[in-house]
Amino acid sequence: MNGTPEESGSADSWALDPHWRPAEVDITRASAARMYDYYLGGAHNFAVDRQRAAEVLAVLPQARVFARQNRAFLRRAVRYFVAQGIRQFLDLGAGLPSAGTVHQIAQAIAPECRVVYVDNEPTAVAHGQLLLAGNPLAACVQADITQPEQVLKHLETRRLLDFDQPLGVLLCAVLHFVPDERDPAGVVRAYREVLAPGSMLALSHATATDYPDQLAEVVNTYRATQNQAYLRTRAEVTGLVASFEHLVWPGVVYTPEWRPEHVADIGDPTESLAYAVVATCP
Repeated sequence: MNGTPEESGSADSWALDPHWRPAEVDITRASAARMYDYYLGGAHNFAVDRQRAAEVLAVLPQARVFARQNRAFLRRAVRYFVAQGIRQFLDLGAGLPSAGTVHQIAQAIAPECRVVYVDNEPTAVAHGQLLLAGNPLAACVQADITQPEQVLKHLETRRLLDFDQPLGVLLCAVLHFVPDERDPAGVVRAYREVLAPGSMLALSHATATDYPDQLAEVVNTYRATQNQAYLRTRAEVTGLVASFEHLVWPGVVYTPEWRPEHVADIGDPTESLAYAVVATCP
């Protein structure tokens, strides 16, 4: 998954393998998860995904910066969680696995870490399950993250996670696909209600604050995909985590500004197109 589709020979050859392309996969409309994979340089996407992604990049080339900075934030958040003693993770809206997944990051530091990935995109789940074959401490399940009971009662969730112990929850680049009428803050609150003291949430969310005209065109492009986008302001993102008692410094900031490893990694933070925040349950 390190090369671009063009570098990988026949871009759709992998799709002939039933392990990668379950029967229920819709290849007539682009998928946000597969477009995101393309932004990151992955090869697990179809021609329709690349077409829509190219439309986005033509208007907003910073979409690649968004994807890279979001992944970098996720990596830093996972390392932070492990440093705080957390040994179990719930990655909601995990998407297609790419280099530096949650279990790879966490288990490299603490091999006993347990991880449950959740997504509703069949290709992402099939890829995740194949990747995790032979790893008894990690699982990938297909479920709708906006239906917390479906996620929390899943057999794999119950097998791997102990909700009486601190848990690290990740909601990275996913809630901007949840409209207001489905109450994204309520979704966050539902997960918060089952978390033990010492648990943490890492959340990132796209915004149109700095590129309103270009993002309006991007949102319009996503209307033709399986996943419409709903971008939010800093205040609205802050509201999503209102059910948590404490925001870890530096609060709600652009993704590269959240505890960067090097100042040079920040660049122009507005090009990340997203806010990030880590919140805790005291």
